[in-house]
Amino acid sequence: MILDQLRARANPQKAAEMAAYHKAERVYLGVSNPDIDAIVRGYQQGGPAHLHLAEAASLWDSNIHEARVAAAKLLTKARIREGEAEVWAEIARWVPQFDAWAVADHACAAGSRRLSAVPDRLDQVETWTGDSSKWVRRAALVMTLPWAKLTHPNEAELAARERILGWAASYTTDKDWFIQKSVSWWLRTLSKKDPERVTRFVDAHGASMKAFARKDALRAISG
Repeated sequence: MILDQLRARANPQKAAEMAAYHKAERVYLGVSNPDIDAIVRGYQQGGPAHLHLAEAASLWDSNIHEARVAAAKLLTKARIREGEAEVWAEIARWVPQFDAWAVADHACAAGSRRLSAVPDRLDQVETWTGDSSKWVRRAALVMTLPWAKLTHPNEAELAARERILGWAASYTTDKDWFIQKSVSWWLRTLSKKDPERVTRFVDAHGASMKAFARKDALRAISG
């Protein structure tokens, strides 16, 4: 079991530092990301693929920081041939429980793969943009970053990109730091592929953005 291995590597001093840094109220074991990676890789090599989903669900429900990170890594790296819809459903189940950036970003990395596999899931993601939780709203942009990274998007991909930029535009009036950062992160990523589109976005909506977010969005363009 992954959780047993995580507990075996617990570092109380590091755990206290992580709790102070992340601030979310849950148990921290003090296990590093490289160690979590190694444990997850070992499980994948020795365990049947069909058990990955059940293991990930169990890890997530433990509400231990490193276990939730491991759950996300497990579903990010797993080769999913059967039960792909169930994997997406599990990741979507986690989203309302997001309460800090680190665990959320790992989970969004797993979700991005499932979104890219079935773009129609953007309909579900769009419902997150009106959620009362900033972490759920933020996830809608973080999980859709693959559309900002496309070099030669086709017509459908361009339409999806514009749809997501519409969400980002609606976020610019939200002054929460994490929401503003999610907008600038998306735009900065897109600027490496389509700087003109990012410039147009900032021209249209930059006045509503915080100064740091405008600067971050244009950082790869302005140098």
